[in-house]
Amino acid sequence: MEDIPNFAVLVGANGTGKSTLIDVFGFLKDCLIHNVRSAVQKRAGFKQLVSRGFETEAIEIELKVQLDFEQEQKSRTVTYVLHVSEDRGKAIVAREVLKFRRRGNKGQPFHFIDVSRGEGIAVAETTDSFDAVVDHSSLDREEVSLDSPDILAIKALGQFRRFEAASQLRELIEGWTVSDFHIEDARIEPDAAPAEHLNEKGDNLALYAQYLSEHYPDEFEELLEKMAERVPGVSKVDPEDSGDGRVLLRFNDTAFSKGFIARAVSDGTIKMFAYLALLADPDPHPLLCIEEPENQLYPTLLPLLAEEFAEYAHRRTAGAQVFVTTHSPDFLSSVDLDAIYWLRKENGFSTISKASQNKTLKNLFEKGEKPGWLWRQGWFEGADPN
Repeated sequence: MEDIPNFAVLVGANGTGKSTLIDVFGFLKDCLIHNVRSAVQKRAGFKQLVSRGFETEAIEIELKVQLDFEQEQKSRTVTYVLHVSEDRGKAIVAREVLKFRRRGNKGQPFHFIDVSRGEGIAVAETTDSFDAVVDHSSLDREEVSLDSPDILAIKALGQFRRFEAASQLRELIEGWTVSDFHIEDARIEPDAAPAEHLNEKGDNLALYAQYLSEHYPDEFEELLEKMAERVPGVSKVDPEDSGDGRVLLRFNDTAFSKGFIARAVSDGTIKMFAYLALLADPDPHPLLCIEEPENQLYPTLLPLLAEEFAEYAHRRTAGAQVFVTTHSPDFLSSVDLDAIYWLRKENGFSTISKASQNKTLKNLFEKGEKPGWLWRQGWFEGADPN
């Protein structure tokens, strides 16, 4: 995927790899927060992750991001490469590279971090290291020796300011969220505790709503106004202390004197409130992934939700990245063609295409056809399971 817009939507038949693509981000975050072995075990082991028939080869992930370097006062494209393999039944980092071009360099990007199985080198980012005319041998090189071959080098080196790219990348990945929202988890009445963000499962929804209402009352009031517009009858949502150390959500209906607690309201009401609360975050995540937001929601709400996702993608100063998977024509019709990618599977492997680069789709879109209609009518070649 290249030239990815801030808001990108992934479509495709079941089993074409949408969830796998989204889980690349979750996998990288788990590798960083914990370690590679833990991230692999969470997904049922190496052989369940690697492509069928390639069990002896490494899983390879390559990511390109724009980072702003304080020393140079400029932005650079940084490439991060991670190879994960298996050694005697244990997942390890076979190789990890962080590279970018030095100033004036037109050739291959320079490897500022290059580590294999926990051993390698790292080059501190000084004024000299940025300049391509300075000889490689004179740069401030450091030998890297990690405690274990399943630990990421950017986790260790990212703690030091002299490795600015690793530090920024580490902070970026730590801020990612891959939403694995469960309705029943969101009904939980958790013990009172600080919650500055809605977590990935949504089981701290009541605590997060309480945090917003107490510390960001204007944003919370705007959230409630949107909720009232989208869910008829819901006039207010109150985070409420249960009296025994727990916090519950009470949804107040205009037709009743006393509202309903989260356990008693519909799946769609809970889900809409959770999405609006997530998107109201005063400190937006740098990357947000949502799978099939249309489930449990009325079709006419989906265009509004698509607008909310697009708005969220541009709230941060540097912009955020939002990925959404969907099967809904209603949601898709509210998205620009340039934001849509579709996956199809051929001979066991998935390929991905950008909708706006397909001449037929682009011509039909420019003539006024909606992407949802094009999707439903089978114009996305190879996407229909039939």
